[in-house]
Amino acid sequence: MTTYTNETSRLIYARVAGCTFLFYIAAGITSLALAVQTHATDVLTLLQNFSALVLGVTLYMITREQGPALAMLALTCRVVEAVHSEAAIFFAVGSMLFSWLLLRGRMIPVALAWLGVLASLLWVVGLPLQLVGVLPDSVTWFIYLPMAAFEIPLGIWMLIKGVAMSIPKPASLRAAEVP
Repeated sequence: MTTYTNETSRLIYARVAGCTFLFYIAAGITSLALAVQTHATDVLTLLQNFSALVLGVTLYMITREQGPALAMLALTCRVVEAVHSEAAIFFAVGSMLFSWLLLRGRMIPVALAWLGVLASLLWVVGLPLQLVGVLPDSVTWFIYLPMAAFEIPLGIWMLIKGVAMSIPKPASLRAAEVP
């Protein structure tokens, strides 16, 4: 029976997340490129939904030490993203929370983590504005660029480098947690 160390497990989760990020993006771009509702886009959507679940679980396992409640909320958002028709807002909130936890734990390069937080925040603000008609669809496409600039390098980083062991939370935060 093989016993994995915490560091080995984190590396495995990070590499699975890295592969899944890249697959998720490729499936999404391919689905958009097909632009016609076909069985191929249905299959790609199904694969994207499954990818959202895999990302939720792997990112939860990586970030839960930095904030168990936030990591669980982010995981839940990714699950809802996978099964809900208006998935983009759940993707945005889940991405923002996971990016914050990755930043807080200094598990990926700080600049990349900040890009994730800001790109996700742009979605969290921009998507509701689009839904109520304040932002036209033509402008909404621009919020995809920062997210792509975050997720593609993040996927590659996690695939190759994994994630650093998280920085321990300050004692004041640990003391405030409920067991």
